[in-house]
Formats: sequence, structure tokens, C-alpha cells
Amino acid sequence: MESAVPAHLETPRTRHKRVPDDYQPPYPSFVARYKPSVSRVVMAYFGVQYGGAAPAAAIDALKELAGLFAMDGGPSHWDRARYADQSGSENVVTVAYWDNLARFDAWFARAREMWTGRQREGIGTFIEVLRPIVTRHETLFSSPDRPEGIAVVAEGMSGEVQEHAYWGGMRDRIPQSQTDAMAPAGTLGLIRDGARLRVVAHDNLCLIRSGQDWSDTEASERKLYLDDVEPVLREGMDFLRDDGLAIGCYANRYMQVLTADGSASEKSYGQSWWKSLAALERWAESHPTHVKIFGAAMKYLSTLGPSAKLRLYHEVTVAAADEQFFEYLNCHPKTGMLAAVDTVST
Repeated sequence: MESAVPAHLETPRTRHKRVPDDYQPPYPSFVARYKPSVSRVVMAYFGVQYGGAAPAAAIDALKELAGLFAMDGGPSHWDRARYADQSGSENVVTVAYWDNLARFDAWFARAREMWTGRQREGIGTFIEVLRPIVTRHETLFSSPDRPEGIAVVAEGMSGEVQEHAYWGGMRDRIPQSQTDAMAPAGTLGLIRDGARLRVVAHDNLCLIRSGQDWSDTEASERKLYLDDVEPVLREGMDFLRDDGLAIGCYANRYMQVLTADGSASEKSYGQSWWKSLAALERWAESHPTHVKIFGAAMKYLSTLGPSAKLRLYHEVTVAAADEQFFEYLNCHPKTGMLAAVDTVST
């Protein structure tokens, strides 16, 4: 049994784990392992927003973005997903990952100007970027043989880890939590840069991407997931999308992952911005919407046991203020982090 915190990031704890040293989790889970030389990772969300069917401007922008990804300095991995937001707008979100900050920085200046520096008829665009030090980040996978998201750029997967299957495991897997409460500090602000709106976020903002892959399930298991679990998950995701601000969720997207040809896959993920890790933990541990999700998932897994082929994963980051970038062009005011900002500075 391994610790989720890699040996080279272990430090004497001033804040203790939620479980004793002899804790044995009831089922296996795994985490991504980066090369020790990797000190930062980058996750960059590029969104395009429109009403109705995708206009030519949106299609052209996505093609141009894919072309930039293929250039020198582009990401080691990217994927694309779609969702309808609370205003009824369609959004296509492409998230790209790097494990080399210098490579990203050299690439990003051109990408930013292409994506949010250019007016396009009938669409909005946005960029949301975190570039955390690795001590501020964690992952978790139900199986080690199919990485998703940031884990695709990692060196590999761990063996079975101890810190999971209990409330508080998410925090315990973040190396920073050994000595830091990671409490939010500061306030949100909004800067107008011509037509662009840039959100200035506070310290210890939290991001979670939490995914489901049912592509390996056979007919009976797929039906059980889609009939009994997915509707409950969607209900919780819709709550966070529409009413999450009151509990510290700045924005939530429940997205269908797209295949290379743009069709829907049998994968989805929720992606949300939170005021703090503590706010995310409170929702997960005690809010009725997540209690219902957890109950449906446990019933599903207990029914199928080890034969379950549903794959689950997540990645969580608690980012310092200088590790964040949020910019929006021609998007409605409930888009992403704009929904959380109610003051404007010029």
C-alpha cells in the first residue's frame, strides 16, 4: 500500500490525516505519478459559446485551436467536451494539459490573442487556466490502465494508495495539506481590457474535474448506470450550475466528452470552480444533492461488486492567486468565473 503523496514531496506533518496509519481502504484506487523533475502542471480550458446550432465562426475557431495545439510548445494532451449552460447557450470546451511551464508560457501568448483577442460574429470565447505547483494538486482513479485529463501527461500510475474511500481523503492526497490549511484569502475582482473581461481570483481557489467512463460496460450494467446513477448525478450537477454560489461553488459544468469526429462519447465529467477546498468538502460530505449521488453510486457498486466496468476518476487543484488566469470575450455574465464577480474595476 502506497501513500498518495509521493516520497519526494513528503514533509513532516503539522496537519494530520483524517485516518490512522493502519487504515485499509475497502477497494483499490490509484493516483497519477509525475516525474520528480516536474514541479508544475498546466490545465487550460478554452471555451467557445453560442446559441443554437454551431455557427461557422465556432467551427473555424475550434479548427484553428487544434492547429495551434499541434505547433511547437503545444499541449501533451487535450480533449474536448460539450454542455448547455444555465442560459441555454451551447458551450464547447477544450481542455489542454502541459507538464512544462516554460513550454506553455512560450506557446500561450499567441493562443490567447487568437482565442480571446479577436472578435468573431455570433460567438463568445473564454480561457480559464491553472498552473499549480504539484504540491497543490491531486488525482484519483478507480483503475490504473486508462488515464484521463492531467494524468495522461504523467509518467505513470501508482500502486494501490491508502488515502481514499473516506471523507477527507481528497485533502489528504494533496501534498500541500501536510502543512497548510489552504484557506481562501482575498477577494474576486474584474478588470476590463477593451472588450475582454479578466477575473482576478483569490488565493486557494479550488478546481475539480470529476469524470465517468461507461464505454466498457455491457448492456445490463450500462442500463443500470444510465437509469439509476446518471440522472441523480445530473440532478446534483444542475444544482451546482444553477444554485451553487450559495454554497461556495462559483461555476459548474457537466459535460459530455466528444470523440475526434465531434460526436458524443460514453464519457462525461463535471468541472467546477469553488471558493475553497473546504466548500467542496462540505458539499461532498453533507449536502443532500451529493448524499444522493453517493448513495446511488454505492448501491450501483455494491450490486455489481468487482465485475463493475464503470471507470471513475478526478483531479483536484487548490491554486495560489498567481497560478490562475480567467478571461472572457463576448460571453454572457453567468459564464464560468464571471458568475461569481459582482464588482468591476477599470
